[in-house]
Amino acid sequence: MDQMDISFERYLKEALGIYVQLQKWKETEKLPFFLRDLYVFFEVSILGTSCLAIFSKDEVEQTPASIRKHLLQIQKKWHHEIIYVQRKVSAYNRKRLIEHKVPFVIPGNQMYLPFLGIDLREHFKKIRNKVPRFSPSTQTVVLYALLHDGEPRFTPKKLANRLGYTAMTMTRALDELKGVGLGEIAMEGRERTLRFDRNRKALWENALKTLRSPVKKRLWVKHSLKKSLGMKAGLSALAHYSALAQPANPVFALEGKKWKGLKTRKNLRVLEIREPGACELEIWSYPPELFAIDGVVDWFSLHLSMRAVDDERVESALEEMMEQVAW
Repeated sequence: MDQMDISFERYLKEALGIYVQLQKWKETEKLPFFLRDLYVFFEVSILGTSCLAIFSKDEVEQTPASIRKHLLQIQKKWHHEIIYVQRKVSAYNRKRLIEHKVPFVIPGNQMYLPFLGIDLREHFKKIRNKVPRFSPSTQTVVLYALLHDGEPRFTPKKLANRLGYTAMTMTRALDELKGVGLGEIAMEGRERTLRFDRNRKALWENALKTLRSPVKKRLWVKHSLKKSLGMKAGLSALAHYSALAQPANPVFALEGKKWKGLKTRKNLRVLEIREPGACELEIWSYPPELFAIDGVVDWFSLHLSMRAVDDERVESALEEMMEQVAW
């Protein structure tokens, strides 16, 4: 859940000056499967009022009307107040949530709890959909160029062999790069070639606005496998690259395709919340081992996966890590 539970508790403390503690709702299994698939459920007492906080598992916004229907179904099992918790919300959906009388909290941003007479909407984060984002395959091309300084030019065939994609996919990647003006595309004989600015720091800074986090989903997992689930990632990798302390629960990264083949094993269990002895598993859009060094994800992918984390310790550790990159 990307530490949303911690962010929720911190936000109420900062905004209202109250301390709350989330507890896993024991009646979750009585709800329809589709609701359990959409949300994680916690009991919480806010100013003496019993509430059920439903944390959205997906960053993609649902319609306020759908959320309202979900709340009505949940109320058949929970007869107190319900709070919808999401990472971000658009201006239109915020307005519609209020019209539907749906209590909500966007940790660190805004809060609407009408049953307590609380309506904090001073700050609103706009969701920008117009900024182009690279496909995972195109992103791997940029990362490959950043991590392999010695190669002056790239062709779709060479990139396909190095990155595990088809030549056609790499041709489309070149089209994406050309579309945003990143890299120089030329014809050499019958072959298209790609050249990047030899100043890798400039390439990184210019590409940042179109690069995305490789993390598609985060899960809490317990297993008895004889080996780790994947490459060290998240706080575990950041601790490797900086002075940050290792997290209590280790973090690993695994490509989505590999996760599909692994998640049905009997000696592996997906949890709804963090537990002692569990590890956090990040499901990536491209193979983390592609650029990993000694079982640890590369610093560029790590930076992209954690740059949205609102934590001064993490921000400082990321800066420390990037300062060590030999541009």
